[in-house]
Amino acid sequence: MSFDKEYFSSARYAEVSFKKYSQYWWSNRFYARLAKKHGPPSGRVLEVGCGLGHLLTWLTDDYEVFGGDINEYAIEEAKKNVPEGIFNLLDAEDLLIFPDKHFNILIAKHVVEHLKNPSIAIAEMSRVLAPGGLLIMACPNMDSPMRERKKENWVGYQDPTHISLLAPAEWLDILHKNNLNEIKVFSDGFWDPPYVSRVPKIIQRIYYGLPGGLQAIFGGSFIPLHRGESLIVLAERDN
Repeated sequence: MSFDKEYFSSARYAEVSFKKYSQYWWSNRFYARLAKKHGPPSGRVLEVGCGLGHLLTWLTDDYEVFGGDINEYAIEEAKKNVPEGIFNLLDAEDLLIFPDKHFNILIAKHVVEHLKNPSIAIAEMSRVLAPGGLLIMACPNMDSPMRERKKENWVGYQDPTHISLLAPAEWLDILHKNNLNEIKVFSDGFWDPPYVSRVPKIIQRIYYGLPGGLQAIFGGSFIPLHRGESLIVLAERDN
């Protein structure tokens, strides 16, 4: 599957609601709050793989926002959704349009698993981050216990464009090699029921989803890695 308009209207993506208070809305709000809480109070923010730009709408009051995506349709929609932003059609593995040490915060939310050469992309992210800058990276958590339980139905395996699924230790090793040191490593809970048979999905959504929902609402980072579907890393660029 290519990253075009069809991707954003595919069955899996179409299940995501962009409406206020949807799971997607809370997710974007959560990542924006992480940026504000752990990053500098002002400066430049780049979201690599910005999609339709919805996350950046939360940051325009405090930051100069930039977005990049490989999808031309996404970039055109992002420009409409975030008129204050600066958006470019680009490959995450090639950020050469940006100078060294240009950004104070860089967000890569569920991007690296889509890349053929994620280590090259992370090297580029490190290059364009200013010393002391914050990287927020999220990707499928290969250490999730639900991967073994759901097997081929696990959320990380459902998108055919997930071509780089690495263990958390492997991702951290790539970060370290590129002068990015983790501040926090955590997860986002179990948000892709059903996980057990014979229990209504709505009950599972409440039971399994409560920790992730509370974390999203309060902007915390308290869910341990073994209790969620995503690996979330907050890392600081070395001086």
